Amino acid sequence: MSSLRFQALNAVLTRTVPEVNSPSSKISDYFASSVFDKRKMKEYLSKDAYQSIDNSINNGERIDRDIAEQVASAMKAWAMSLGVTHYTHWFQPLTGTTAEKHDSFFEPSGDGYGMEKFSGETLAQQEPDASSFPNGGIRTTFEARGYTAWDPSSPAFVMGKTLCIPTVFISYTGESLDYKAPLLKALGALDKAAVSVAQYFDKGIEKVTPSLGIEQEYFLVDLALFNARPDMYITGRALFGHMSAKNQQLEDHYFGSIPERVLAFMQDFETESLKLGIPLKTRHNEVAPSQFECAPLYEEINLAIDHNQLLMDLMDRVARRHNFKVLLHEKPFAGVNGSGKHNNWSLITNTGKNLLAPGKTPKNNLMFLTFFVNTIRAVYEHADLLRASIASVGNDHRLGANEAPPAIISIFLGSQLSDVLDEIETSRVTSKMKQEPALWTHIPKVPQILLDNTDRNRTSPFAFTGNKFELRAVGSSANSANPMTVLNTIVADQLNKFRVEVDKLLKKGEKKDVALMTVIKRYIKESKSIRFEGNGYGDEWTAEAEKRGLSNIKTTPKALDVLLTDKTKRLFEDLGIYTEREAVARHEILLESYFKKLQIEARVMGDMVNNVIIPAAIGYQTTLIDNVKGLKDLGLDEETYAAQMEIIKKISYHVNFIKTSTTDMINERKTANKVEDSRDKAIAYDEKVKSFFDPIRYHVNKLEQIVADSCWPLPKLSELLFIK
Repeated sequence: MSSLRFQALNAVLTRTVPEVNSPSSKISDYFASSVFDKRKMKEYLSKDAYQSIDNSINNGERIDRDIAEQVASAMKAWAMSLGVTHYTHWFQPLTGTTAEKHDSFFEPSGDGYGMEKFSGETLAQQEPDASSFPNGGIRTTFEARGYTAWDPSSPAFVMGKTLCIPTVFISYTGESLDYKAPLLKALGALDKAAVSVAQYFDKGIEKVTPSLGIEQEYFLVDLALFNARPDMYITGRALFGHMSAKNQQLEDHYFGSIPERVLAFMQDFETESLKLGIPLKTRHNEVAPSQFECAPLYEEINLAIDHNQLLMDLMDRVARRHNFKVLLHEKPFAGVNGSGKHNNWSLITNTGKNLLAPGKTPKNNLMFLTFFVNTIRAVYEHADLLRASIASVGNDHRLGANEAPPAIISIFLGSQLSDVLDEIETSRVTSKMKQEPALWTHIPKVPQILLDNTDRNRTSPFAFTGNKFELRAVGSSANSANPMTVLNTIVADQLNKFRVEVDKLLKKGEKKDVALMTVIKRYIKESKSIRFEGNGYGDEWTAEAEKRGLSNIKTTPKALDVLLTDKTKRLFEDLGIYTEREAVARHEILLESYFKKLQIEARVMGDMVNNVIIPAAIGYQTTLIDNVKGLKDLGLDEETYAAQMEIIKKISYHVNFIKTSTTDMINERKTANKVEDSRDKAIAYDEKVKSFFDPIRYHVNKLEQIVADSCWPLPKLSELLFIK
């Protein structure tokens, strides 16, 4: 297998940078050219049909079947003008990826000919096999029917020669089997609750739309090197590998010059993304070597999440054109930073106002304070649920390390806004903010630097960053719909409770501003324990958080317990997000995903130890033994081959350790597989099977340092991270 490694290295050294041609020098010329957006709808639809679609998108009105026929006809005509031959319902099952089944527009006729057809019924509804997707027991092989249903609020788009129609996915009995349907319900609940509260201040506010910007981190490695690592192409991460002498300790990769070959890939996938209406804005090197980030402009949350799911798929497709592999695993390489996707969330009204914008005098901005404090209170009340929403086997590697927030959910506000809340809580009033809005740098010719109203705390899982909250704890491979469903649900619930409490005071004769501030002041005091301005990485915070009564749930199986509490079930049922059956099913699905991924890693680790690592080590050891025999035959004394003997002994020690440990791990895996209860099985894999991973890895990495480079079979981390 060592020959495969060197073949891969030779392939990398012969790579050339492909020429990337943009359709135009102006992005505006081709932006959303592959999207059936409102501009295309106006061109292809009648006025009535367009108005019906617009009402559906903006007001949630149902679309009549006759209108669906017109839309289907228009959609087909537009798609065929781009050379499209097939269509698919594009949905997001609980696998975490997207799904699609392609059908041809062409239908034969009885006279031996045929024509292209696409009906309103086909647009509106399709029928995939629900039992073949994760469903938590909702569907079985003999009860397999499920439906995908068109989501008009997310526009159809063309990928290659296929028209892709974003849809929800539900079972025959009506339960959600995807990430999109619960998200849409949560957005509806938040809109209703937020409008109700916003009208205390402005009767003209008739709609509140959550906005989302998702920063996507990823690693990029050469495809040949990736394919020479069975652990990486099966599990998505390097199960073994001694860290490179140079990694990220010089802090020279972050915002550094983008390598030419990487830049060509970025330009290519950005062009493809822009055609699909994904408004990518930013690209840069991240902290770890071979780690990068892209970020779009903010969008309506449902569309932003669809675009992020599409972006991850698109990045992988385009990467292969450039002989790269995109790694979206949260921790593909031990010893350097992992990857996340920061979810930047805010609330925008139909009048164009950001409800989380403090303005120049936040303590006098009662509408801002209302939504700001209610969001804090919502996270305080449901911190464990928010923690569960970002739980995964990959994210367990990342949370609490130096590149990610800890598993303790806390909120960072910044000194200015913390002072404002403290003033309100204690009824102190100051005439102005402590800090001036500008910073003079005393550097000649440098313009005045304007200060934001908060600093930036990268160690906080939920931080206020000027006019939005940033949920930094989401894993890089995750579908953001899950944490965003939770966040929007808990804020909707909190706003409903706030409205009830304020209305009670109003009925008692309190003035509106007094009633609002009375409840806000109490919320500030009650939720104060979740606010933390310090270093979330420090051991001091772990101890302090425990004193405050904040949870520190470090592993996924136990983090998911909150999904089955009466409090969580009531929350979801009251707002119509999940039924109890759906909540139980989601819990089961997430547990299964967790232990199945660990099961795969354990099996790959066992296979590689027995079939790759040990044979390579013994092969090199045999070479050393032959060398020692030869030196002995020459009559040389023991000092001549003492070093070789030492290496031979070390190889035997490490080989014996990993062989014994791998056998023990396999036995623990077999024991865990017999456990019936999914939670118990997930915990068994976490606490019993996974406990062997690090010791086995340590001794394999020791062998990598001992065995001659020419004999080592796997591409090394130094090669994966630095050779481009």
